[in-house]
Amino acid sequence: MKNLIIVSLISLASFSMIACNNTNKSAANSTKDTAASTNAAPADAKLTTAKGGVDPKTTASVKEMVGNYLQLKNALTKDNSTDAATTGKALLTSFAKLDQSVLTPTQKKSFTDIADDAKEMAEHIGMSGGKLPHQREHFDMLSKDMYDLVKLFGAAQPLFVDHCPMYNDKKGAIWLSETKEIKNPYMGSGMSTCGTIQEELK
Repeated sequence: MKNLIIVSLISLASFSMIACNNTNKSAANSTKDTAASTNAAPADAKLTTAKGGVDPKTTASVKEMVGNYLQLKNALTKDNSTDAATTGKALLTSFAKLDQSVLTPTQKKSFTDIADDAKEMAEHIGMSGGKLPHQREHFDMLSKDMYDLVKLFGAAQPLFVDHCPMYNDKKGAIWLSETKEIKNPYMGSGMSTCGTIQEELK
């Protein structure tokens, strides 16, 4: 009986790896097409294009937020829930630092919509040390908010929008990365290279 269970588990793991690898091959051929898909640009995006330029103070604040987000992403790729919680708290604090008085009315409205949701996600991640699955659920939603934030203000650095086809019962999820190398924060060490680049943000 034990042998049967072990064989079943090995078969299931092999199937998951094959599914991800097949998705990688087919998605690699259609990266340009999928870049414009709803996976790259979330359907519920709260994004409004910024007008009138971006103040240097805002750029500095956004750079700090993105830095904290990337540290959080990297902690999740290593299955490090404690570091994820710490950087989640740092990200929450960095959102509060942005000086909204230098924003245009359009920028302020868009930022408020994004920040209200992103702060809630960062707070949940910060309070959930030791609960990787829960942190990853909130990271999924946070990543959509960070995508909107970068599209609104820029990131002051090149970023890649990566997509995991396997996460959330194969509904998929995006994340932002500073490198072309795929390091999946949703699958962690189990399937670290599962995913494709969908878009480059400059």
